[in-house]
Amino acid sequence: MRPSQPKAFPRRSASAAAKTPPSPSTLNQPSTILLAVTGMSPAVLTETVWALAQEKEPVIPDRVVAITTISGRQAIERELLMPAQPDARTVWQELRRAVLGKAAEEDPRLNFDAPRLIEAPNPRTGTSDWLEDLRTPEENAATANFILAELRRWVETPDTRLVLSIAGGRKTMGALLYACISLLGRDTDRLTHVLVNDPFDDPRLKPRFYFPKQPQQELLATDGRTVCAAEAKIDLADLPFVPLRNLFERDLVRKPCSFLELVQRCRGKVEEIARRNVRLKLAWSRRVIAVNDQQVKLSPLQCLLLLFLAENAKLALPAPEKYEAAIEPLQAFAAKVKAACVAEDGNDWRDEALLPPDFDGQRLRKVLDELKTKLRQAGPDAAALIPLLPEKGRFTLDLAPAAITLKD
Repeated sequence: MRPSQPKAFPRRSASAAAKTPPSPSTLNQPSTILLAVTGMSPAVLTETVWALAQEKEPVIPDRVVAITTISGRQAIERELLMPAQPDARTVWQELRRAVLGKAAEEDPRLNFDAPRLIEAPNPRTGTSDWLEDLRTPEENAATANFILAELRRWVETPDTRLVLSIAGGRKTMGALLYACISLLGRDTDRLTHVLVNDPFDDPRLKPRFYFPKQPQQELLATDGRTVCAAEAKIDLADLPFVPLRNLFERDLVRKPCSFLELVQRCRGKVEEIARRNVRLKLAWSRRVIAVNDQQVKLSPLQCLLLLFLAENAKLALPAPEKYEAAIEPLQAFAAKVKAACVAEDGNDWRDEALLPPDFDGQRLRKVLDELKTKLRQAGPDAAALIPLLPEKGRFTLDLAPAAITLKD
């Protein structure tokens, strides 16, 4: 059964909103959106808001958006939006007052939007249900798609800057948010993680810690100590990310069906860029190759295999469909290479160009793995060739003929 509709968050009337004077953050400046993934510890929201407000150049979000589950929404409502006493302020109201000052009730900033509840399709009902937790691969995939869609909404909204927090929720949620901001994020966006010193990071404190100037200052720790909230130290760490949209703008503009589709699309672009930038030089009589001018000495079998692949790519010859199907053509190629050996040249390795009698598909895979390991150990320039070597479903060197130089 579909869970009950979330409670509506309190909203000011239109007339009240019209009377609210503009705050400094709304005058000729982009709106700042704090977007966070949260779980059963909504204190990461109050801690992040507090830490942002304490920076050398204070950052006060105009809106706060939490991506969460049913349980996470309930924790937010219970801990941040419900007063401990009938006539008391909520934790969120106290935070706004501490950050915005006495005029907090007239300031539109730090508006807590209704939490975005993660949805997943339910094939049995033909509808989407809100998630209680993230446990299955299907739920993780749905969460990735949901975060991507929510993030896309904000990065495509003009005059906004994002501050994202991966501090809350399950680790999977933080990892997915990091992946999504790397795909869609802009240079002006920030990715953060909040850290609080012990024992203030312990959810078992009574009452719980939310920010240093919270009204409940005396907190009881599990070991019986009483600690003061004002003594807490909150650190906000900025996490670097690569805004891949600078490389894949056209692909990102096209609306993807899913997170996985976007990842695969960008991965294909990365491989295409890699192919364009790799240069391979080989010599028939020497076991030293050069990948982007990085020299690598190969074993006879490794050299034989790479020469075979390079010649096939250079001449656009038909490629074997499977590893096992490559054994016979490779044996014929080895015989040709051995026959071309110059006996008078002591450095000519081609007299060793022979396949062992028991050489099979499994041994071929081992030689290929050893070749990849050697390239990886040689450094990043040589390692650029690795994605272009044969892989499952493709026994080719995925490199343009013009990028391959074969010398005698």
